[in-house]
Amino acid sequence: MKIIDGGITAAQGFCAAGIAAGIKKGNSKDMAMIYSEQPCRAAGTFTKNIVKAAPVKWDQKIVYESDYVQAVVCNSGIANACTGEEGLRYCRETAQTAGDVLGIPQNAVLVASTGVIGQQLPIEILKAGVKTMKPLLSHTREAGILAAQSIMTTDTVRKEAAVEIQLSGKKVTIGGMCKGSGMIHPNMCTMLSFVTTDAAVDKKLLQEALGEIVDETYNMISVDGDTSTNDTVLVLANGMAGNPEIKEKNEDYEILKEALKYVNICLAKKIAADGEGATALFEVQIVGAQTKEQAAVLAKSVITSNLTKAAIFGHDANWGRILCAMGYSGAEFEPERVDLFFESRAGKLQIIRDGVAVDYSEEEATKILSEKEVTAVADIKMGKETATAWGCDLTYDYVKINADYRS
Repeated sequence: MKIIDGGITAAQGFCAAGIAAGIKKGNSKDMAMIYSEQPCRAAGTFTKNIVKAAPVKWDQKIVYESDYVQAVVCNSGIANACTGEEGLRYCRETAQTAGDVLGIPQNAVLVASTGVIGQQLPIEILKAGVKTMKPLLSHTREAGILAAQSIMTTDTVRKEAAVEIQLSGKKVTIGGMCKGSGMIHPNMCTMLSFVTTDAAVDKKLLQEALGEIVDETYNMISVDGDTSTNDTVLVLANGMAGNPEIKEKNEDYEILKEALKYVNICLAKKIAADGEGATALFEVQIVGAQTKEQAAVLAKSVITSNLTKAAIFGHDANWGRILCAMGYSGAEFEPERVDLFFESRAGKLQIIRDGVAVDYSEEEATKILSEKEVTAVADIKMGKETATAWGCDLTYDYVKINADYRS
């Protein structure tokens, strides 16, 4: 696998565009389009929140029932959530407009929205934006960057990743972009992720692979414990790489799945690192677990602990908060056997051994915890399974950003 500089346009046959359509105040970019020259097999996973935004309902129907997908239209600024039948109608009108200008069926167009809940989309602005983007669609790196910028809300940086792999002697590329900074929680954690690949792969296998990958990537991140109404992960595969179509779980399937997992881990970590107001990416590794599920439950409990997140912000090795969060996770373990370490680019330090503090240097611990990326490793000494979760620190700015979100 080769890591490359790229995003949503990295794979063969995919174009993108991003513009300021006028949905947001000022001149901020707020609409993006992805288009494939060839029809795509599509896979998707969606929010587990019972309150689902209109575009989530639209995309679920398209992904599960349409023969193919060829385009995605995404807006930022307004979520199109809790908007009733009018919101669903606007999804249909957006897809119809895109279908008309691209020359493809309405049911080959996916839509996505992110932003304020409860507001209706300015549909005429949205449809005009679709028409404006059509001639701007491009394969270039710059077009991919513009699209990644156009789906941002409170994000402070664009989020992209891309890799190249070999499948049966053919070069296959996978590229993606995502957005997410707040309302992020491990439950198909507001986040949107779009991944494109020129691999030829069976639709059912692609969906199965994505479902497994999501559990180890987006479902293992948290910023604030809020599961959004709009969470969507979409993968489009257009087959233009020319590899023999993957129709069974063979070696090519495993290579493709591993590369897809890598891209989505990169995107998920970028969401966690860019949590609203965050100053540090906080990674938690649970090792020595009996089962993968036990390890995942423990890791997620720690990254969602507000007290632990506040301690990371203060560069304070308050390990009791970590052990406490593990204790109320619902997973069984023996606290008296836990070893805990903190590590970062500044070094690695053992904090507790067999559930009791060791004689460590608070000064060294603070130095380690002052880095932009901090990891806590807890060994529960019960088996060989592991799990990793990603979160961020909790800062004053998180409250400020969300107190002023609609203004």
